[in-house]
Order: sequence, then C-alpha cells, then structure tokens
Amino acid sequence: MSAVHTIPLQLRFGDEDSYGHVNNVRFLQFLEDARVLLMSEGRPGKSFMDLIDPDHYTLVGRQEIEYRAPLNFSPAPAGVDVWVTKVGGSSFDLGYAVRDRVEAEGSTTSAIAATTMVLVSRSTGRPVRLSEAQKGILVSWEGPTVPFRRSRST
Repeated sequence: MSAVHTIPLQLRFGDEDSYGHVNNVRFLQFLEDARVLLMSEGRPGKSFMDLIDPDHYTLVGRQEIEYRAPLNFSPAPAGVDVWVTKVGGSSFDLGYAVRDRVEAEGSTTSAIAATTMVLVSRSTGRPVRLSEAQKGILVSWEGPTVPFRRSRST
C-alpha cells in the first residue's frame, strides 16, 4: 500500500472568491474531504473508521496550512495528496499537498498542510489510546514530514 494517497477533488465554480481563485477557507474543507476518504478506505469492516467503536471519535487538535500558489476553478479535478506523518499514543498527524490537478507531473502545488487528529472518548471527552490495529493502519500510510517553509516549532 502506498503511503501517499491522491484523492481527486472536483472544484466548484462557487469555490472562487472575488479575487478569482479558490478561497482559502475552502482549503480546510478539501483537507477534511481527503482525510475522511482516506480513513474510510479499505475492505469493508477493515478501514480505520470501522475500527472506531461508537464510544469514540476523532477530533481535529491542530491544523496548519501554507498557501503556495492560487488555485483556480477547472472542470478537471484537482488532487489532494494525504498521508500520515506521525503516530502517537492517542493522536496522529496527517500531511497534505493540494495540487491543481490529480496527476503529479506538471501540476502546481497550491497548498501544503498538516493536521493533528486525536482519538477521544465520547463519554469522558478525554483522549484515549489508539489500538494496535488502528496504529497498524496508520503506520501503513506513513510518509515524509510536510515541507513547510517555516518550521512548525517556531
């Protein structure tokens, strides 16, 4: 299984703002769409989402996005690359690259991003440890760190 998964993303004309490019707020929705599709991927009963019981759910703990080039409407799908960059005890980090087309060759990266997801108990609202099965799926998607121009630690 490849670490980086490319999710086709159909842009809508209404995604563009008065500046003539896709509004920056829409990028967070693109990341969510890619993340949900990745975590739902797999054989029936074997996706990451299938391994979360009804008393638990994942929450976004942190997001960072770096815009690199305008993204304009096109009838051809854009592409969102998504992969796991780190797996912790109760959290995991995802990396993203939003491109103007699905094919990597010749495409322009419009944004790179990172999200920290936390597994949480619905009854207590507290983080809970990822199971070994959940970690196994996440580790199979591990890829490189997100190449932000400015370090995340600054």
